[in-house]
Parts: sequence; structure tokens; C-alpha cells
Amino acid sequence: CKGCTSECPSNVDITTLKAEFLHQYYKENGVPLRTKAIANIGQLSKLAMLFPSLSNFGLTNRLTSGLLKKMLKIAPKRSMPLYYKETLLSWYKKNSKELELKVPQKGKVYFFFDEFTNFNDVEIGIKAFKLLTKLGYEVAYIEHSDSGRAHLSKGLILEAQKLAKENVAVFKTWINKDVPLIGIEPSAILSFRDEYPRLVDKTEMQAAKKLAENCFIIDEFIALEIQKGNITSAQFSKATKQIKLHGHCHQKALSSVQSSIQLMSLPENYHVENIPSGCCGMAGSFGYEKEHFEVSMQVGELVLFPAVRSADAETIIAAPGTSCRHQIKDGTQRHAQHPIEVLYDALV
Repeated sequence: CKGCTSECPSNVDITTLKAEFLHQYYKENGVPLRTKAIANIGQLSKLAMLFPSLSNFGLTNRLTSGLLKKMLKIAPKRSMPLYYKETLLSWYKKNSKELELKVPQKGKVYFFFDEFTNFNDVEIGIKAFKLLTKLGYEVAYIEHSDSGRAHLSKGLILEAQKLAKENVAVFKTWINKDVPLIGIEPSAILSFRDEYPRLVDKTEMQAAKKLAENCFIIDEFIALEIQKGNITSAQFSKATKQIKLHGHCHQKALSSVQSSIQLMSLPENYHVENIPSGCCGMAGSFGYEKEHFEVSMQVGELVLFPAVRSADAETIIAAPGTSCRHQIKDGTQRHAQHPIEVLYDALV
């Protein structure tokens, strides 16, 4: 989850050490089925999206879901992420003309369709596109590979390296300080900033570093535009709202939760409280795994779950990370929104 880099007193990057260890271990002992499935979640999701309704039935039906969890050693009590009726990329291509700017242009960004937002959190992506367009930004797309985050988390470094090289080759020509690359899932887009410069060949290292400087979580991008005065509270609600935020571990380690706080505080009567929690307990796939489920829930009970349960029904629970929102749902039965959803819903 990268929590080690911000929470360890010595700032030891256990995540990188673990990935390297697993890489070496799997070379000698083979890659388990569950590891392959989780690492290749992007490719499996593409297959699932051929028949999303049928896929969702299989993930929610007690019999089929139970068999799948048993085969992959997923915790029986863990709910599974479901698929949207279409991919975000499919929606974007169908609605690109409607997203054309009808207001003065403030800038252009490229959007990274990560393998979580593109298949599972499509509604968040749709709101992000509509929000950016209404605020005066042109949102562009160029065909690209998956982020490789899932491969890195499971120690499949060579596969992650291949994806990193492909993405650097694609984006290095288009991305610069005036035209950044933005993404919704922190762990995916921050791979450009953290691991990519170390994964590419030496000849591409400078290109990867330059690209890394211009890749942002969408929260960061909007916060920077607020600071420049390009986005103001004038377009947003005057209603009063209370919000509790759980920051993503990658965000805490490689960025800052302040960007999420700043964008949700833009509506003048929105008040944001940062929950002083560490890792939610999910840590990517860790919380899904049968042998880790109880520990995962115990981690959530340290700070996060009690803070969410103590919030009244009108308080908005916000979390940038896909797995964080899923953990909150399973642990407290409360729905958590992405900060972008909170800001989009405040548009007037």
C-alpha cells in the first residue's frame, strides 16, 4: 500500500523490497493462480466486460461467487467489485462530441484510463469528465497500456516493466508542463511518478522522469488550478456540508491528502475533516485474500471504521482509492464517495 514509506520511522520502502523478493521467489517456484489473476485484473476485466451483467451475476450469486472465491482463495466474507454496463473508454468515445468545450478554454489535459476506473468505477470517471469540461478544460485521450500497478503489487516485475516502457513511449511526446496527464486511481497514476523511472531502460530514464513531473492525481491537478485562480467557488453550491476524508496510502506517501481537502473545501460552506487513519487494511489485494481478511478488518477497526461509524447520516464519507471505498463499504456498510464526486455534485 506504500504506507511504509510515510509511516515507517526509517522510511524503508518495503513495497519495492517485497516486489523484488516475490519476483525472485516466483522465478524459482512458479506463480500461483491467485497471483496471476490479481496481477492480470485489467485483462480479466476486459473479458468480463464482454457480458457485464452476466459477470456481475457470477460475482454476486452465492454459488458461483463461492466457487470463484474458493478457487482463488478469496475471503468468503469479502464482497467483490462489480462492473459497470460499459467501460469508461466506450462512454468517452460515444460522448466525446458532447464534451467539446462551449466555454473559453482554460487548458488541455490527457486522461489516463486506469484499469479500475475504466471497468469498475466508471460513474466516477464520467463525473470527472463532465466536471473538467464544465470548468473549461479540454480532456483528451491517447491509446495506452494498463498502469502495471497490479503486477507490481504481486511481484511480477517483468510484466510491469513492459507496461511501463509502453506507457512512457506513448506519453513522452504529448505530456509536458502545459499539457499534463491526470488519473483518478492514485496507485495507478502515481506509478508514473514512483516506479516508472526505475523500470524503463537507461536510455528512456530522462524521458520517464520528465513525464513523472507532469503526471497528477486529478485531485492534485484541480488543487493546483484552484491555487492559480483558474477554478473558484462561484460555480459551486452555497449549501453546508460536512465531509470526512480517508486519504489513500499512495497519496500520503507520494503526494498529499491536502489536494483532496482543498478541492472539497472549494464550495464555501463545505467543511472537510481528515480522518487520522493509516492504511485502511485493504492494501491492494491484501484484504481480499482469505488468510489476510481478519487482519485487514482489524486494521480498519483501529481508526477508520470507528470514525466512519461515528459520523451522522448526513456527513459525506470521501476516499480517493478504489480499494479504500470497498473496505469502508464492507467494514461499515457506508458508501464512500471519491472527492471528485463530491465536487461534481456541488456544481450549480
